[in-house]
Amino acid sequence: MDKFQICEVIGDLNHAGSKAPKDVSEIANKMGFKKLLLVKSTNKQDAFSKINRQIVFYKEWKQIYNRITNNSIVLLQHPFRDRQLTRNNILLKLKKKKSVKFICIVHDVEELRKTLYDNYYKKEFEFMLTIADKLIIHNTSMAKFFMSKKVPSDKLINLEIFDYLKPYDNLKKIKFSKNIVIAGNLDSNKSSYLKELNKINVRFTLYGPNFSLQEFKNIDYKGSYPANKIPQLLNSGFGLIWDGESILKCSGPTGNYLKYNDPHKLSLYLASGLPVIIWNKAAESKFVKQNKVGFTVSALTDIPEKLDKVSLEDYTLYCNNARKLAKQLSNGFFTERAIEKAVNTLK
Repeated sequence: MDKFQICEVIGDLNHAGSKAPKDVSEIANKMGFKKLLLVKSTNKQDAFSKINRQIVFYKEWKQIYNRITNNSIVLLQHPFRDRQLTRNNILLKLKKKKSVKFICIVHDVEELRKTLYDNYYKKEFEFMLTIADKLIIHNTSMAKFFMSKKVPSDKLINLEIFDYLKPYDNLKKIKFSKNIVIAGNLDSNKSSYLKELNKINVRFTLYGPNFSLQEFKNIDYKGSYPANKIPQLLNSGFGLIWDGESILKCSGPTGNYLKYNDPHKLSLYLASGLPVIIWNKAAESKFVKQNKVGFTVSALTDIPEKLDKVSLEDYTLYCNNARKLAKQLSNGFFTERAIEKAVNTLK
C-alpha cells in the first residue's frame, strides 16, 4: 500500500506558527509518506495574479492526481489556507476513482478559534469531514466538539500534544528560577493580557516579534528568534501558556480557544526542557498535571503565591519529567504514534 502526503508550501516563515505543519511533514516523510507539493506561485492580490495562481494550482492538482496510485493512503493537513478551485474535485475523484483513504491531521478549527472563521473555513471544515477516513485531533476536549458534529468516535485519534522537532540535548541544564517565560507573538493588541503584566509581582522574560511594553519594569525582553533557535535560549524558570484579553482568565476568542487546542507554545517549552504554568481550564492542563511538568492557575494574579510554594525539590521533579517529554517531542513521538495508529486501522 503506497503512502503520500500533500503539502502546501507557503514560504519559509520564522515564527512558530509555520513549524507545526513542517514538523508533521518531516515526520510523515520518515514514515514513508512521499511528499507531493502545492507551491503558492505568488501572494499578490491583483486580478492577473489571482488567475495565474489558480492556473498553477490546477496544474499541480492534476499532477498530484496522476502520481497517486490506487488504494493508497494520503495524509492531509488541515485547514488548507489557500483557496484552490480544483482541490475538492480532485480529492473526491481520488476517493471515488482510486479508492484512496485519507488521514487528516487537524492543526486548527477556525470555528472554535473564531478569529479567521468565515464561509471559506466553514466549507473547508465540512469538506474535511466528508473525505476523512481518520481524523487526528488535538485532545479529548476537541474530540467532544467533533463528536457534536456527528463524527464517530472510532474515526478520531487523539494526538495529545504537538511535537517540536529539534536536536535533543541530553546535557542541557535547566536552572531553578521563579522567572516566567513568554515566547511567541507579543502583539498586545492581539493578546491584550500582556498590557497588564506590570500588575503581577513576578519577573517576566519575553521572546518574540511585536514587543511594545518597554516601560514595564518587571519585563526583560530578549528579542525575536526563529523557531529552531529559541529552544536553546530557554534554560530557566517556567514557560507560560496563557492568551486572551485578561490576566484574570483566558477570555476572548484566543483565550477561549485554549479550552480546545494544543498550543504549540506548550510543545516549545517542554521540548526545551522547561516546566510550565497553564490556565486551569485549558484542554492541555490535564496533560500538564498528568505528566507533572508544572502547575495550573485560574488567574495570572495567582502566580506569585503559587511560586512562593515551589521548592527546589518541586522544580527538579518538574524538570526531570519535562526532560523525558523533551526527548519524545524532539523526535516526533506523538505524531508518529498517531499516524501509525491511523494507518494500522485503515489497512
